[in-house]
Amino acid sequence: MNGQSAALALTAHLALLSSISFGGIPSVLPDIRNFVVTANGWVTDQEFANYFAIVQAIPGPNMILMMSFIGLKVWGLPGAAASALATFGPPCMMYFAAFRLWDRFREARWQRIARRGLAPVTIGLVVAGGVVMARTADTDWALLAVTIAAAAVFLATRINPLWTLAAGAALGALGVL
Repeated sequence: MNGQSAALALTAHLALLSSISFGGIPSVLPDIRNFVVTANGWVTDQEFANYFAIVQAIPGPNMILMMSFIGLKVWGLPGAAASALATFGPPCMMYFAAFRLWDRFREARWQRIARRGLAPVTIGLVVAGGVVMARTADTDWALLAVTIAAAAVFLATRINPLWTLAAGAALGALGVL
């Protein structure tokens, strides 16, 4: 697949996934990883994990930036722009339309039912994305130990996640990881 057709395939796939994702792109991250790493080989597992780590460390629309990195690798600047637009365009249009409808029927009984049903679905999809990223990034025992320790801290305490991120960054800066 040449650059332009690869970028078109990536853009179409991202537009579809961003349209069906509950909780944003992290909820469909396993499928994106499978599409760009396993199915097409546009990026490696390590590059995918690196892109994810980089965008998590900076403020702003991190998943749009991550998809832009992948698009940049596939077809340069046009691929980056198309991937970014495919990531935020379809959901923005749907959110706008849904908000207008949601607001119009805010007192309807079906809204409470829908909210209760979507919460566990969103949580499950985000957890699945975290598992895929952990499996991708944990390439040796030291990294696996850091992932397990961070998960244990999250589950056992109410410590701000930024502290565990800072601890991981310090371990990386010291050359431990």
